[in-house]
Amino acid sequence: MACGFRRSIASQLSRVLDLPPENLIKSISAVPISRKEEVADFQLSVDSLLENNNDHSRPDIQIQAMRLAEKLKCDTVVSEISTGQGTVNFKINRELLTKTVLQQVIEDGSKYGLKSELFSGLPQKRIVVEFSSPNVAKKFHVGHLRSTIIGNFIANLKEALGHQVTRINYLGDWGMQFGLLGTGFQLFGYEEKLQSSPLQHLFEVYVQVNKEAADDKNVAQSAHEFFQRLELGDMQALALWQKFRDLSIEEYMRIYKRLGVHFDEYSGESFYREKSQEVLKLLDSKGLLQKTLKGTAVVDLSGNGDPSSICTVMRSDGTSLYATRDLAAAIDRMEKYNFDKMIYVTDKGQKKHFQQVFQMLQIMGYDWAERCQHVPFGVVQGMKTRRGDVTFLEDVLNEIRLRMLQNMASIKTTKELENPQETAEQVGLAALIIQDFRGFLLSDYQFSWDRVFQSRGDTGVFLQYTHARLHSLEETFGCGYLNDFNTACLQEPQSVSILQHLLRFDEVLYRSSQDLQPRHIVSYLLTLSHLAAVAHRTLHIRNSPPEVAGARLHLFRAVRSVLANGMKLLGITPFPSLERPSSAKALT
Repeated sequence: MACGFRRSIASQLSRVLDLPPENLIKSISAVPISRKEEVADFQLSVDSLLENNNDHSRPDIQIQAMRLAEKLKCDTVVSEISTGQGTVNFKINRELLTKTVLQQVIEDGSKYGLKSELFSGLPQKRIVVEFSSPNVAKKFHVGHLRSTIIGNFIANLKEALGHQVTRINYLGDWGMQFGLLGTGFQLFGYEEKLQSSPLQHLFEVYVQVNKEAADDKNVAQSAHEFFQRLELGDMQALALWQKFRDLSIEEYMRIYKRLGVHFDEYSGESFYREKSQEVLKLLDSKGLLQKTLKGTAVVDLSGNGDPSSICTVMRSDGTSLYATRDLAAAIDRMEKYNFDKMIYVTDKGQKKHFQQVFQMLQIMGYDWAERCQHVPFGVVQGMKTRRGDVTFLEDVLNEIRLRMLQNMASIKTTKELENPQETAEQVGLAALIIQDFRGFLLSDYQFSWDRVFQSRGDTGVFLQYTHARLHSLEETFGCGYLNDFNTACLQEPQSVSILQHLLRFDEVLYRSSQDLQPRHIVSYLLTLSHLAAVAHRTLHIRNSPPEVAGARLHLFRAVRSVLANGMKLLGITPFPSLERPSSAKALT
Protein backbone atom coordinates (compact mmCIF):
# COMPACT_ATOMS: atom_id res chain seq x y z
CA MET A 1 0.00 0.00 0.00
CA ALA A 2 0.99 3.53 0.81
CA CYS A 3 -0.83 3.60 -2.51
CA GLY A 4 2.11 2.13 -4.45
CA PHE A 5 4.34 5.11 -3.66
CA ARG A 6 6.66 3.02 -1.52
CA ARG A 7 7.12 0.51 -4.36
CA SER A 8 7.77 3.30 -6.87
CA ILE A 9 10.52 4.72 -4.64
CA ALA A 10 11.93 1.22 -4.07
CA SER A 11 12.12 0.63 -7.85
CA GLN A 12 14.27 3.73 -8.38
CA LEU A 13 16.46 2.89 -5.39
CA SER A 14 16.95 -0.69 -6.61
CA ARG A 15 18.46 0.54 -9.86
CA VAL A 16 20.94 2.76 -8.00
CA LEU A 17 21.79 0.30 -5.20
CA ASP A 18 21.60 -2.85 -7.32
CA LEU A 19 19.28 -4.48 -4.80
CA PRO A 20 15.88 -6.14 -5.41
CA PRO A 21 12.98 -3.72 -4.68
CA GLU A 22 11.52 -6.27 -2.22
CA ASN A 23 14.62 -5.88 -0.05
CA LEU A 24 14.03 -2.13 0.21
CA ILE A 25 10.27 -1.93 0.82
CA LYS A 26 10.41 -2.20 4.61
CA SER A 27 13.28 0.30 4.84
CA ILE A 28 11.04 2.99 3.32
CA SER A 29 8.64 4.42 5.88
CA ALA A 30 5.98 7.13 5.85
CA VAL A 31 7.12 10.16 7.83
CA PRO A 32 5.06 11.04 10.95
CA ILE A 33 3.35 14.40 10.58
CA SER A 34 4.75 17.42 12.38
CA ARG A 35 2.82 20.40 13.76
CA LYS A 36 5.91 22.60 13.54
CA GLU A 37 6.88 22.17 9.88
CA GLU A 38 5.92 20.53 6.64
CA VAL A 39 7.66 17.19 6.34
CA ALA A 40 8.45 14.81 3.49
CA ASP A 41 6.09 11.91 2.85
CA PHE A 42 8.55 9.01 2.95
CA GLN A 43 12.06 8.42 4.18
CA LEU A 44 14.69 5.77 3.63
CA SER A 45 16.84 4.89 6.62
CA VAL A 46 20.37 4.56 5.23
CA ASP A 47 21.37 2.84 8.47
CA SER A 48 19.02 -0.07 7.67
CA LEU A 49 20.82 -0.65 4.37
CA LEU A 50 24.15 -0.98 6.17
CA GLU A 51 22.99 -3.00 9.18
CA ASN A 52 24.89 -6.08 8.05
CA ASN A 53 28.18 -4.20 7.84
CA ASN A 54 30.75 -4.31 10.63
CA ASP A 55 30.40 -1.19 12.79
CA HIS A 56 34.13 -0.34 12.50
CA SER A 57 34.10 -0.27 8.69
CA ARG A 58 30.83 1.55 8.19
CA PRO A 59 31.19 4.93 6.47
CA ASP A 60 29.57 8.04 7.89
CA ILE A 61 25.81 7.61 7.57
CA GLN A 62 25.12 11.26 6.75
CA ILE A 63 27.67 11.26 3.90
CA GLN A 64 26.15 8.05 2.56
CA ALA A 65 22.68 9.61 2.63
CA MET A 66 23.85 12.67 0.69
CA ARG A 67 25.69 10.56 -1.89
CA LEU A 68 22.65 8.39 -2.43
CA ALA A 69 20.31 11.40 -2.74
CA GLU A 70 22.57 12.87 -5.45
CA LYS A 71 22.13 9.72 -7.55
CA LEU A 72 18.34 9.82 -7.38
CA LYS A 73 16.05 11.87 -9.61
CA CYS A 74 12.60 13.35 -9.28
CA ASP A 75 9.94 11.89 -11.55
CA THR A 76 6.17 11.92 -12.02
CA VAL A 77 5.72 10.41 -8.53
CA VAL A 78 8.50 12.06 -6.47
CA SER A 79 8.60 15.85 -6.68
CA GLU A 80 11.41 16.53 -4.20
CA ILE A 81 14.35 14.58 -2.72
CA SER A 82 16.26 15.75 0.36
CA THR A 83 18.30 14.34 3.25
CA GLY A 84 17.76 14.25 6.99
CA GLN A 85 19.66 12.70 9.90
CA GLY A 86 20.82 9.50 8.20
CA THR A 87 17.81 9.46 5.89
CA VAL A 88 16.90 10.21 2.30
CA ASN A 89 13.53 11.95 2.18
CA PHE A 90 10.95 11.83 -0.60
CA LYS A 91 8.09 14.27 -1.22
CA ILE A 92 5.27 12.96 -3.40
CA ASN A 93 3.66 15.05 -6.12
CA ARG A 94 0.88 16.78 -4.18
CA GLU A 95 -1.97 16.32 -6.64
CA LEU A 96 -1.01 12.69 -7.23
CA LEU A 97 -0.86 12.14 -3.46
CA THR A 98 -4.34 13.62 -2.98
CA LYS A 99 -6.03 11.75 -5.80
CA THR A 100 -4.38 8.39 -5.15
CA VAL A 101 -4.85 8.29 -1.37
CA LEU A 102 -8.52 9.29 -1.43
CA GLN A 103 -9.35 6.93 -4.29
CA GLN A 104 -7.56 4.07 -2.54
CA VAL A 105 -9.38 4.64 0.76
CA ILE A 106 -12.78 4.59 -0.93
CA GLU A 107 -12.00 1.69 -3.29
CA ASP A 108 -10.41 -0.56 -0.68
CA GLY A 109 -13.03 0.20 1.98
CA SER A 110 -12.51 -2.07 5.01
CA LYS A 111 -9.37 -3.51 3.37
CA TYR A 112 -7.54 -0.17 3.22
CA GLY A 113 -4.03 -0.64 4.60
CA LEU A 114 -4.31 -4.44 4.51
CA LYS A 115 -3.45 -4.74 0.81
CA SER A 116 -0.08 -3.09 1.42
CA GLU A 117 3.17 -4.35 -0.03
CA LEU A 118 4.24 -4.68 3.61
CA PHE A 119 1.95 -7.73 3.80
CA SER A 120 2.73 -9.10 0.32
CA GLY A 121 3.88 -12.71 0.36
CA LEU A 122 2.41 -13.13 3.85
CA PRO A 123 1.43 -16.81 4.12
CA GLN A 124 -2.15 -17.45 5.20
CA LYS A 125 -2.04 -19.34 8.49
CA ARG A 126 -4.33 -21.35 10.74
CA ILE A 127 -4.38 -19.49 14.05
CA VAL A 128 -6.02 -20.48 17.32
CA VAL A 129 -6.65 -17.72 19.89
CA GLU A 130 -7.67 -18.76 23.39
CA PHE A 131 -9.04 -15.87 25.42
CA SER A 132 -11.52 -14.74 28.09
CA SER A 133 -11.77 -18.15 29.84
CA PRO A 134 -13.87 -17.30 32.91
CA ASN A 135 -14.47 -19.83 35.67
CA VAL A 136 -17.81 -21.60 35.36
CA ALA A 137 -20.22 -21.17 38.26
CA LYS A 138 -18.57 -17.89 39.20
CA LYS A 139 -19.78 -14.51 38.03
CA PHE A 140 -17.79 -12.97 35.19
CA HIS A 141 -15.01 -11.26 37.11
CA VAL A 142 -13.54 -7.96 35.86
CA GLY A 143 -10.17 -9.69 35.77
CA HIS A 144 -11.38 -11.54 32.66
CA LEU A 145 -12.31 -8.29 30.88
CA ARG A 146 -8.76 -7.59 29.68
CA SER A 147 -8.32 -11.12 28.36
CA THR A 148 -11.65 -10.78 26.52
CA ILE A 149 -11.00 -7.46 24.77
CA ILE A 150 -7.30 -8.15 24.06
CA GLY A 151 -8.02 -11.60 22.66
CA ASN A 152 -10.86 -10.18 20.56
CA PHE A 153 -8.49 -7.53 19.13
CA ILE A 154 -5.83 -10.12 18.23
CA ALA A 155 -8.42 -12.37 16.57
CA ASN A 156 -9.90 -9.39 14.66
CA LEU A 157 -6.46 -8.31 13.41
CA LYS A 158 -5.42 -11.81 12.33
CA GLU A 159 -8.74 -12.31 10.51
CA ALA A 160 -8.40 -8.94 8.77
CA LEU A 161 -4.99 -10.07 7.49
CA GLY A 162 -6.63 -13.09 5.89
CA HIS A 163 -5.65 -15.79 8.38
CA GLN A 164 -8.04 -18.58 9.34
CA VAL A 165 -8.77 -17.83 12.98
CA THR A 166 -10.45 -20.07 15.55
CA ARG A 167 -11.60 -18.25 18.70
CA ILE A 168 -11.69 -20.55 21.72
CA ASN A 169 -13.17 -19.81 25.12
CA TYR A 170 -11.44 -22.33 27.39
CA LEU A 171 -13.68 -22.33 30.44
CA GLY A 172 -12.48 -23.10 33.93
CA ASP A 173 -15.12 -25.80 34.33
CA TRP A 174 -13.21 -28.50 36.24
CA GLY A 175 -11.14 -28.80 39.37
CA MET A 176 -11.45 -28.81 43.14
CA GLN A 177 -13.68 -25.71 43.14
CA PHE A 178 -16.43 -27.94 41.77
CA GLY A 179 -15.98 -30.26 44.70
CA LEU A 180 -16.59 -27.29 46.95
CA LEU A 181 -19.47 -26.01 44.85
CA GLY A 182 -21.16 -29.41 44.61
CA THR A 183 -20.96 -29.88 48.36
CA GLY A 184 -21.95 -26.27 48.99
CA PHE A 185 -25.04 -26.50 46.80
CA GLN A 186 -26.16 -29.65 48.61
CA LEU A 187 -25.80 -27.78 51.90
CA PHE A 188 -26.90 -24.22 51.05
CA GLY A 189 -28.35 -24.21 47.55
CA TYR A 190 -31.88 -23.40 46.39
CA GLU A 191 -33.17 -24.55 43.00
CA GLU A 192 -35.44 -21.49 42.61
CA LYS A 193 -32.54 -19.07 43.15
CA LEU A 194 -30.36 -21.12 40.80
CA GLN A 195 -32.88 -20.74 37.99
CA SER A 196 -33.65 -17.05 38.56
CA SER A 197 -30.08 -15.76 39.10
CA PRO A 198 -27.66 -18.65 38.54
CA LEU A 199 -24.26 -16.97 38.74
CA GLN A 200 -25.18 -14.76 41.67
CA HIS A 201 -26.56 -17.70 43.65
CA LEU A 202 -23.62 -20.00 42.83
CA PHE A 203 -21.22 -17.23 43.85
CA GLU A 204 -23.00 -16.86 47.20
CA VAL A 205 -22.89 -20.65 47.72
CA TYR A 206 -19.20 -20.76 46.83
CA VAL A 207 -18.30 -18.00 49.30
CA GLN A 208 -20.30 -19.70 52.07
CA VAL A 209 -18.88 -23.20 51.53
CA ASN A 210 -15.33 -21.85 51.46
CA LYS A 211 -15.87 -20.33 54.91
CA GLU A 212 -17.35 -23.60 56.17
CA ALA A 213 -14.53 -25.70 54.70
CA ALA A 214 -11.93 -23.51 56.40
CA ASP A 215 -13.55 -24.19 59.81
CA ASP A 216 -14.90 -27.71 59.33
CA LYS A 217 -12.66 -30.52 58.08
CA ASN A 218 -15.72 -32.67 57.32
CA VAL A 219 -16.95 -30.11 54.75
CA ALA A 220 -13.49 -29.97 53.18
CA GLN A 221 -13.42 -33.77 53.03
CA SER A 222 -16.90 -33.87 51.44
CA ALA A 223 -15.75 -31.41 48.78
CA HIS A 224 -12.69 -33.56 48.06
CA GLU A 225 -14.88 -36.65 47.73
CA PHE A 226 -17.36 -34.86 45.45
CA PHE A 227 -14.57 -33.92 43.03
CA GLN A 228 -13.30 -37.50 43.09
CA ARG A 229 -16.81 -38.65 42.14
CA LEU A 230 -16.72 -36.21 39.23
CA GLU A 231 -13.36 -37.54 38.05
CA LEU A 232 -14.67 -41.12 38.27
CA GLY A 233 -17.77 -40.22 36.21
CA ASP A 234 -20.46 -40.47 38.92
CA MET A 235 -23.73 -39.71 37.08
CA GLN A 236 -25.41 -37.77 39.90
CA ALA A 237 -22.39 -35.56 40.51
CA LEU A 238 -21.92 -34.99 36.75
CA ALA A 239 -25.61 -34.03 36.32
CA LEU A 240 -25.30 -31.29 38.95
CA TRP A 241 -22.01 -30.09 37.43
CA GLN A 242 -23.56 -30.01 33.93
CA LYS A 243 -26.44 -27.88 35.21
CA PHE A 244 -23.99 -25.38 36.73
CA ARG A 245 -22.00 -25.29 33.46
CA ASP A 246 -25.01 -24.82 31.14
CA LEU A 247 -26.52 -22.03 33.24
CA SER A 248 -23.15 -20.27 33.51
CA ILE A 249 -22.48 -20.34 29.76
CA GLU A 250 -25.95 -18.96 29.11
CA GLU A 251 -25.14 -15.99 31.36
CA TYR A 252 -21.70 -15.51 29.80
CA MET A 253 -23.09 -15.46 26.27
CA ARG A 254 -25.44 -12.66 27.26
CA ILE A 255 -22.48 -10.63 28.54
CA TYR A 256 -20.37 -11.40 25.43
CA LYS A 257 -23.23 -10.10 23.30
CA ARG A 258 -23.07 -6.81 25.19
CA LEU A 259 -19.31 -6.69 24.56
CA GLY A 260 -19.69 -7.54 20.85
CA VAL A 261 -17.50 -10.63 21.24
CA HIS A 262 -18.09 -14.09 19.79
CA PHE A 263 -16.38 -17.50 19.94
CA ASP A 264 -16.12 -20.39 17.51
CA GLU A 265 -15.74 -22.92 20.28
CA TYR A 266 -16.68 -23.13 23.95
CA SER A 267 -14.20 -25.63 25.31
CA GLY A 268 -13.15 -26.26 28.90
CA GLU A 269 -10.91 -28.17 31.25
CA SER A 270 -13.65 -30.79 31.65
CA PHE A 271 -13.16 -31.87 28.03
CA TYR A 272 -9.72 -33.15 28.94
CA ARG A 273 -10.27 -34.96 32.23
CA GLU A 274 -9.82 -38.33 30.45
CA LYS A 275 -7.19 -37.19 27.96
CA SER A 276 -5.14 -35.78 30.83
CA GLN A 277 -4.71 -39.36 32.05
CA GLU A 278 -3.25 -40.21 28.62
CA VAL A 279 -0.82 -37.31 29.04
CA LEU A 280 0.28 -38.71 32.41
CA LYS A 281 0.86 -42.13 30.81
CA LEU A 282 2.91 -40.55 28.02
CA LEU A 283 5.03 -38.58 30.51
CA ASP A 284 5.56 -41.77 32.49
CA SER A 285 6.51 -43.81 29.40
CA LYS A 286 9.19 -41.23 28.56
CA GLY A 287 10.60 -41.45 32.08
CA LEU A 288 9.64 -37.86 32.86
CA LEU A 289 7.15 -38.53 35.66
CA GLN A 290 8.44 -38.57 39.22
CA LYS A 291 6.50 -39.48 42.37
CA THR A 292 7.03 -37.40 45.50
CA LEU A 293 6.87 -38.55 49.13
CA LYS A 294 3.42 -36.95 49.33
CA GLY A 295 2.23 -39.16 46.49
CA THR A 296 1.92 -36.38 43.88
CA ALA A 297 3.45 -36.70 40.41
CA VAL A 298 5.84 -34.02 39.13
CA VAL A 299 7.99 -33.26 36.10
CA ASP A 300 11.47 -31.83 36.72
CA LEU A 301 12.02 -29.45 33.81
CA SER A 302 15.55 -28.57 34.90
CA GLY A 303 16.75 -32.17 35.11
CA ASN A 304 18.73 -31.36 38.26
CA GLY A 305 16.04 -30.94 40.93
CA ASP A 306 15.76 -27.15 40.77
CA PRO A 307 12.59 -26.47 42.86
CA SER A 308 11.59 -23.53 40.65
CA SER A 309 11.49 -25.84 37.61
CA ILE A 310 9.33 -28.58 39.10
CA CYS A 311 5.78 -28.75 37.77
CA THR A 312 3.13 -30.79 39.58
CA VAL A 313 0.92 -32.69 37.11
CA MET A 314 -1.10 -35.04 39.37
CA ARG A 315 -2.52 -34.95 42.89
CA SER A 316 -1.83 -37.71 45.39
CA ASP A 317 -5.31 -39.18 44.77
CA GLY A 318 -4.65 -39.47 41.03
CA THR A 319 -6.82 -36.52 39.95
CA SER A 320 -5.57 -34.14 37.25
CA LEU A 321 -4.34 -30.57 37.57
CA TYR A 322 -4.63 -27.40 35.49
CA ALA A 323 -1.24 -27.97 33.81
CA THR A 324 -2.09 -31.56 32.85
CA ARG A 325 -5.34 -30.48 31.27
CA ASP A 326 -3.60 -27.65 29.38
CA LEU A 327 -1.15 -30.19 27.93
CA ALA A 328 -4.03 -32.41 26.83
CA ALA A 329 -5.88 -29.41 25.33
CA ALA A 330 -2.84 -28.29 23.31
CA ILE A 331 -2.29 -31.79 21.90
CA ASP A 332 -5.99 -32.12 21.03
CA ARG A 333 -6.07 -28.74 19.28
CA MET A 334 -3.08 -29.61 17.13
CA GLU A 335 -4.83 -32.81 16.06
CA LYS A 336 -8.09 -30.93 15.42
CA TYR A 337 -6.89 -27.68 13.81
CA ASN A 338 -3.27 -28.38 12.74
CA PHE A 339 -2.53 -24.79 13.75
CA ASP A 340 0.42 -22.71 12.61
CA LYS A 341 0.16 -20.55 15.72
CA MET A 342 -1.74 -20.84 18.99
CA ILE A 343 -2.02 -17.72 21.16
CA TYR A 344 -3.02 -17.77 24.84
CA VAL A 345 -4.22 -14.43 26.25
CA THR A 346 -4.02 -14.38 30.07
CA ASP A 347 -2.66 -12.18 32.85
CA LYS A 348 1.08 -12.02 33.45
CA GLY A 349 0.70 -14.07 36.64
CA GLN A 350 0.42 -17.16 34.42
CA LYS A 351 3.68 -16.53 32.60
CA LYS A 352 5.57 -19.29 34.42
CA HIS A 353 2.68 -21.73 33.97
CA PHE A 354 2.76 -21.37 30.19
CA GLN A 355 6.55 -21.50 30.05
CA GLN A 356 6.34 -24.85 31.83
CA VAL A 357 3.50 -26.15 29.63
CA PHE A 358 5.38 -25.23 26.43
CA GLN A 359 8.59 -26.75 27.81
CA MET A 360 6.82 -30.00 28.75
CA LEU A 361 5.34 -30.24 25.25
CA GLN A 362 8.87 -29.90 23.85
CA ILE A 363 10.37 -32.63 26.01
CA MET A 364 7.38 -34.87 25.23
CA GLY A 365 8.52 -34.66 21.60
CA TYR A 366 6.05 -32.13 20.23
CA ASP A 367 8.20 -29.80 18.11
CA TRP A 368 5.16 -27.68 17.33
CA ALA A 369 5.32 -26.34 20.91
CA GLU A 370 7.37 -23.48 19.46
CA ARG A 371 4.21 -22.36 17.64
CA CYS A 372 2.53 -21.67 20.97
CA GLN A 373 2.67 -18.12 22.31
CA HIS A 374 1.55 -16.54 25.57
CA VAL A 375 0.41 -12.91 25.35
CA PRO A 376 0.47 -11.66 28.96
CA PHE A 377 -1.14 -8.49 30.27
CA GLY A 378 -1.00 -6.41 33.44
CA VAL A 379 -3.53 -5.72 36.17
CA VAL A 380 -6.22 -3.02 36.21
CA GLN A 381 -6.12 -1.18 39.52
CA GLY A 382 -8.76 0.98 41.20
CA MET A 383 -11.82 -0.11 39.24
CA LYS A 384 -14.73 0.85 41.49
CA THR A 385 -18.38 1.68 40.95
CA ARG A 386 -20.23 4.23 43.07
CA ARG A 387 -21.21 1.35 45.34
CA GLY A 388 -17.60 0.41 46.04
CA ASP A 389 -15.07 -2.12 44.77
CA VAL A 390 -16.02 -3.82 41.53
CA THR A 391 -16.04 -7.60 41.48
CA PHE A 392 -18.16 -8.40 38.46
CA LEU A 393 -18.02 -7.29 34.85
CA GLU A 394 -21.75 -6.80 34.59
CA ASP A 395 -21.52 -4.12 37.29
CA VAL A 396 -18.93 -2.33 35.17
CA LEU A 397 -21.07 -2.51 32.02
CA ASN A 398 -24.10 -1.18 33.88
CA GLU A 399 -22.04 1.64 35.39
CA ILE A 400 -20.66 2.52 31.95
CA ARG A 401 -24.13 2.72 30.47
CA LEU A 402 -25.50 4.82 33.34
CA ARG A 403 -22.62 7.34 33.34
CA MET A 404 -22.61 7.65 29.56
CA LEU A 405 -26.35 8.31 29.48
CA GLN A 406 -25.82 11.11 31.99
CA ASN A 407 -22.92 12.53 29.95
CA MET A 408 -24.91 12.43 26.71
CA ALA A 409 -27.89 14.11 28.36
CA SER A 410 -25.66 16.97 29.54
CA ILE A 411 -24.31 17.70 26.03
CA LYS A 412 -26.71 20.10 24.31
CA THR A 413 -25.81 19.00 20.78
CA THR A 414 -26.60 15.32 21.40
CA LYS A 415 -29.53 14.32 19.20
CA GLU A 416 -32.50 12.28 20.39
CA LEU A 417 -31.59 8.66 19.77
CA GLU A 418 -33.82 5.73 18.93
CA ASN A 419 -32.00 3.51 21.41
CA PRO A 420 -30.11 5.69 23.90
CA GLN A 421 -29.31 2.73 26.22
CA GLU A 422 -27.50 0.81 23.47
CA THR A 423 -25.74 3.92 22.19
CA ALA A 424 -24.57 4.86 25.68
CA GLU A 425 -23.23 1.35 26.24
CA GLN A 426 -21.33 1.26 22.92
CA VAL A 427 -19.80 4.72 23.41
CA GLY A 428 -18.91 3.74 26.98
CA LEU A 429 -17.31 0.49 25.81
CA ALA A 430 -15.20 2.47 23.35
CA ALA A 431 -14.06 4.62 26.26
CA LEU A 432 -13.15 1.55 28.30
CA ILE A 433 -11.28 -0.16 25.44
CA ILE A 434 -9.26 2.92 24.48
CA GLN A 435 -8.16 3.54 28.07
CA ASP A 436 -7.11 -0.12 28.31
CA PHE A 437 -5.28 -0.20 24.95
CA ARG A 438 -3.37 3.09 25.16
CA GLY A 439 -0.32 1.63 26.90
CA PHE A 440 1.73 -1.56 26.78
CA LEU A 441 -0.47 -4.58 27.47
CA LEU A 442 2.03 -5.89 30.01
CA SER A 443 1.77 -2.74 32.13
CA ASP A 444 -0.55 -2.42 35.10
CA TYR A 445 -2.64 0.73 34.95
CA GLN A 446 -4.79 2.84 37.23
CA PHE A 447 -8.40 2.94 36.13
CA SER A 448 -10.14 6.33 36.18
CA TRP A 449 -13.84 6.87 35.48
CA ASP A 450 -13.26 10.61 35.01
CA ARG A 451 -10.58 10.06 32.38
CA VAL A 452 -12.60 7.35 30.62
CA PHE A 453 -15.57 9.63 29.89
CA GLN A 454 -13.80 12.81 28.82
CA SER A 455 -15.18 13.88 25.44
CA ARG A 456 -12.06 15.93 24.77
CA GLY A 457 -8.51 14.62 24.60
CA ASP A 458 -7.31 11.10 23.91
CA THR A 459 -10.36 9.03 24.82
CA GLY A 460 -12.74 6.55 23.25
CA VAL A 461 -15.59 9.03 23.66
CA PHE A 462 -13.62 11.49 21.51
CA LEU A 463 -13.20 8.83 18.80
CA GLN A 464 -16.92 7.98 18.79
CA TYR A 465 -17.95 11.65 18.65
CA THR A 466 -15.44 12.32 15.86
CA HIS A 467 -16.82 9.45 13.81
CA ALA A 468 -20.40 10.59 14.48
CA ARG A 469 -19.69 14.19 13.45
CA LEU A 470 -17.96 13.15 10.24
CA HIS A 471 -20.91 10.90 9.46
CA SER A 472 -23.19 13.86 10.18
CA LEU A 473 -21.41 15.87 7.45
CA GLU A 474 -22.34 13.21 4.89
CA GLU A 475 -25.93 13.16 6.18
CA THR A 476 -26.18 16.94 6.03
CA PHE A 477 -24.66 17.50 2.59
CA GLY A 478 -25.69 14.22 0.96
CA CYS A 479 -23.72 12.27 -1.62
CA GLY A 480 -24.18 14.72 -4.48
CA TYR A 481 -20.68 16.05 -3.94
CA LEU A 482 -19.07 12.60 -3.91
CA ASN A 483 -19.05 11.82 -7.64
CA ASP A 484 -15.73 13.46 -8.43
CA PHE A 485 -13.36 16.00 -6.91
CA ASN A 486 -10.66 18.46 -7.87
CA THR A 487 -7.32 17.61 -6.22
CA ALA A 488 -6.21 21.24 -6.47
CA CYS A 489 -8.84 22.10 -3.85
CA LEU A 490 -7.09 20.03 -1.15
CA GLN A 491 -3.65 21.62 -0.95
CA GLU A 492 -4.10 23.45 2.37
CA PRO A 493 -1.69 22.35 5.16
CA GLN A 494 -4.61 20.80 7.10
CA SER A 495 -5.58 18.64 4.12
CA VAL A 496 -2.00 17.59 3.38
CA SER A 497 -1.42 16.59 7.03
CA ILE A 498 -4.47 14.30 6.91
CA LEU A 499 -3.37 12.76 3.61
CA GLN A 500 0.13 12.15 4.97
CA HIS A 501 -1.34 10.51 8.05
CA LEU A 502 -3.63 8.29 5.97
CA LEU A 503 -0.49 7.10 4.15
CA ARG A 504 0.84 5.64 7.41
CA PHE A 505 -2.11 3.35 8.23
CA ASP A 506 -0.55 0.25 6.67
CA GLU A 507 2.65 0.69 8.70
CA VAL A 508 0.63 0.98 11.90
CA LEU A 509 -1.28 -2.21 11.08
CA TYR A 510 1.99 -3.94 10.26
CA ARG A 511 3.54 -2.91 13.58
CA SER A 512 0.54 -4.19 15.55
CA SER A 513 0.57 -7.44 13.57
CA GLN A 514 4.19 -7.96 14.61
CA ASP A 515 3.98 -7.32 18.35
CA LEU A 516 0.20 -7.79 18.91
CA GLN A 517 0.03 -4.43 20.71
CA PRO A 518 -3.14 -2.39 19.98
CA ARG A 519 -1.54 0.85 21.24
CA HIS A 520 -0.10 1.61 17.77
CA ILE A 521 -3.58 1.66 16.24
CA VAL A 522 -5.02 3.61 19.18
CA SER A 523 -2.37 6.32 18.90
CA TYR A 524 -2.88 6.53 15.13
CA LEU A 525 -6.68 6.90 15.42
CA LEU A 526 -6.43 9.56 18.12
CA THR A 527 -4.01 11.60 15.98
CA LEU A 528 -6.31 11.18 12.98
CA SER A 529 -9.24 12.44 15.06
CA HIS A 530 -7.30 15.51 16.23
CA LEU A 531 -6.29 16.28 12.61
CA ALA A 532 -9.93 15.94 11.58
CA ALA A 533 -10.92 18.33 14.38
CA VAL A 534 -8.52 21.01 13.12
CA ALA A 535 -9.66 20.52 9.52
CA HIS A 536 -13.33 20.63 10.51
CA ARG A 537 -12.83 24.04 12.12
CA THR A 538 -11.03 25.55 9.13
CA LEU A 539 -12.11 23.67 5.99
CA HIS A 540 -15.79 24.54 5.83
CA ILE A 541 -18.19 22.84 3.46
CA ARG A 542 -21.23 25.07 3.94
CA ASN A 543 -21.08 28.23 1.82
CA SER A 544 -17.97 27.00 -0.03
CA PRO A 545 -17.93 26.73 -3.86
CA PRO A 546 -19.28 23.31 -4.96
CA GLU A 547 -15.87 22.19 -6.24
CA VAL A 548 -14.20 23.01 -2.91
CA ALA A 549 -17.05 21.60 -0.84
CA GLY A 550 -16.97 18.33 -2.81
CA ALA A 551 -13.22 17.89 -2.37
CA ARG A 552 -13.41 18.54 1.36
CA LEU A 553 -16.32 16.14 1.76
CA HIS A 554 -14.22 13.47 0.03
CA LEU A 555 -11.43 14.12 2.51
CA PHE A 556 -13.70 13.86 5.56
CA ARG A 557 -15.35 10.75 4.16
CA ALA A 558 -11.92 9.09 3.83
CA VAL A 559 -11.06 10.01 7.43
CA ARG A 560 -14.33 8.54 8.70
CA SER A 561 -13.76 5.33 6.71
CA VAL A 562 -10.25 4.74 8.10
CA LEU A 563 -11.38 5.73 11.59
CA ALA A 564 -14.19 3.15 11.42
CA ASN A 565 -11.82 0.46 10.12
CA GLY A 566 -9.40 0.98 12.98
CA MET A 567 -12.13 1.11 15.63
CA LYS A 568 -13.62 -2.19 14.41
CA LEU A 569 -10.22 -3.88 14.65
CA LEU A 570 -10.02 -2.74 18.27
CA GLY A 571 -13.44 -4.25 18.96
CA ILE A 572 -15.33 -0.93 18.96
CA THR A 573 -18.64 -0.47 17.12
CA PRO A 574 -18.52 3.00 15.46
CA PHE A 575 -21.79 4.82 16.01
CA PRO A 576 -23.03 6.65 12.91
CA SER A 577 -24.65 9.62 14.53
CA LEU A 578 -24.71 11.14 18.00
CA GLU A 579 -25.24 14.80 17.18
CA ARG A 580 -27.91 16.82 15.50
CA PRO A 581 -26.87 17.28 11.84
CA SER A 582 -27.23 21.05 12.20
CA SER A 583 -24.68 21.20 14.98
CA ALA A 584 -21.69 23.33 14.07
CA LYS A 585 -19.77 22.37 17.18
CA ALA A 586 -16.10 21.63 16.56
CA LEU A 587 -14.69 18.16 16.98
CA THR A 588 -12.63 18.90 20.05
